[in-house]
Amino acid sequence: MPAHLRGAVIALGNFDGFHAGHQAVAGAAIAWARREGRPTIIATFDPHPVRLFVPDAPPFRLTTLDQRERLFAAAGADAMLVFHFTRALASRSAEGFVHMLVEQFGARAVVTGEDFTFGRGRAGTVALLGELGRPLGLDALAVPPVTDASGAVISSTRIRDALVAGDCATATRLLTRPFAIAGTVIHGDKRGREIGFPTANMEMGPYLRPAYGVYAVRARLPDGRLADGAANLGIRPTFDPPKELLETYLFDFSGDLYGQTIEIELIERLRGEAKFETLPALVAQMDDDVTRARAMLRG
Repeated sequence: MPAHLRGAVIALGNFDGFHAGHQAVAGAAIAWARREGRPTIIATFDPHPVRLFVPDAPPFRLTTLDQRERLFAAAGADAMLVFHFTRALASRSAEGFVHMLVEQFGARAVVTGEDFTFGRGRAGTVALLGELGRPLGLDALAVPPVTDASGAVISSTRIRDALVAGDCATATRLLTRPFAIAGTVIHGDKRGREIGFPTANMEMGPYLRPAYGVYAVRARLPDGRLADGAANLGIRPTFDPPKELLETYLFDFSGDLYGQTIEIELIERLRGEAKFETLPALVAQMDDDVTRARAMLRG
């Protein structure tokens, strides 16, 4: 740990999605650190513990490490700490984990959610964190869950359920921003270009798969510009062979994005994915999709 970051207040959790509940934990850590003139570190785990214990689990990530780094910085953190989640880390005792926080990382205080667990067999609780940390000079704070207007707790599970149902509005509300997929633009079959809708194609990688279909989207380009568009997420059933892609048609855009990283925000799902018997039928539907997406994004 660099000397200037020792003595930090560390917000500790998975923080996948960095939704409103996660932001409350980070905000408490940042406020505490600023009161005492200390640095703030937001810590996360990668890979996600589920990936270690259930390696065949379907993709479920809401953010990449790069996205979390940007979100943590925007929230006011001075640094991101990534715990590489391995069998060795998972088997460390709760006491050993607390000693690591103090001795290896120089933590002065730790802020977590009330449901945070740590150590071998998830034996460590927030109460135990305070008990073990006190003799070592480590203070601890547990932040209660954040609820929405309905009284339901905001969680990554609710966000995933909303996205699988194609409910972008709920996901956006709980995340406090649209769900965004970042990836490298790859070469496709050029079929979109042939029918007048050139697309920037991306693989989904480790991200959760939202409901397949056509979405009104907003793209963040490599130079930071935002561009409106319409995207198809799915397996392109009109074409053989099926291939899962996120294919984004950017309105009023010209340029070469191949090999560059862009980020696609899902704003609203317009319809489900469909198979068309003829190319003219597909083109007619895409014309309608673009018209609807333009109107929705203007509003």
